[in-house]
Amino acid sequence: MFLGIDGGGTKTSLCLIDLDGTVRGRVRMPGSYPFADADGVGRVAEVLAAGVREVNRVAGIGLDDIHYTFAGLPTFGEWAGSEEALSGAVATVLGTDRFSCGDDSVAAWAGSLGARDGINVIAGTGSMSYGVWNGRSVRVGGWGEIFGDEGSAYWIAARALQAFSMMADGREPRGELYTAVRARLGIDRDLDAVGVVHGDWAGRRDRVAALAPVVSTVAAEDPAAARILQDAGRALARLAAVAATRIGCPAGDETRVSTSGSVFGAEEVRAAFAQSLSDEPHAFALAAPMLPPDAGAAAYAARLSGTPLSDAALSRLATVAAAA
Repeated sequence: MFLGIDGGGTKTSLCLIDLDGTVRGRVRMPGSYPFADADGVGRVAEVLAAGVREVNRVAGIGLDDIHYTFAGLPTFGEWAGSEEALSGAVATVLGTDRFSCGDDSVAAWAGSLGARDGINVIAGTGSMSYGVWNGRSVRVGGWGEIFGDEGSAYWIAARALQAFSMMADGREPRGELYTAVRARLGIDRDLDAVGVVHGDWAGRRDRVAALAPVVSTVAAEDPAAARILQDAGRALARLAAVAATRIGCPAGDETRVSTSGSVFGAEEVRAAFAQSLSDEPHAFALAAPMLPPDAGAAAYAARLSGTPLSDAALSRLATVAAAA
């Protein structure tokens, strides 16, 4: 039995599988974000404990029946002492040392590529890439919206708001993006945008990022909106290219690249991403995501234990996980 845990700010998913790729139990719990309250790590431990109890109940097994676990947890490695604190919480919950932890980008990579070598680029509210090649791994990006997250939904939305302000002032010609942003903000005066974004939204990362789809709706009519999405695609391709260089992917060997996150739903982003990758010296091959992150984390647990899933088991897991 192998347990995969995919933590997040709004939900935590757990998936228990066997070596044949059969899902024995799968549950969803509340978020496991350490910065959510004052006792963040304690709260993470509570959520994980409840989730492990429930997934074991569904599968009809005990803790000792879990051979290995991988937990992908948000903020792991991003603050002093995070590895020790979060690993300690997982150890307490499982009562064993048969586990490994990483940040949630590792679970996203494992899901997108079936825990096989390659690079996953994530572009949701934030952005980053994670890649593995011949035992080497690297994370690129994911520095947060203040000084990173290029190509993310937040980045696209911030660029759209910047373009709106310049159009409102007359520093740039007004296009469909100007009208669409006004409508999305629900304002009658241009300056009311300040009150909405800084006041009503309090500059919240998720509220700002939710503005990004507006850019896609007008990209065909407004060159400014199209440029924002194209720049996003190029920035995301750069995450993959740098990851490939840092983990030593040979230029002549095919490197699989998969994508995750809502930003890749925009045609202009996908096109610019693919074109930019084709211009790189590496032989990148785009691959459709294989598994959701929790099932990927379970497959990665099997790999870490020294008993990776066979191709047949991965195919079975992909079929079952997609249908669940």
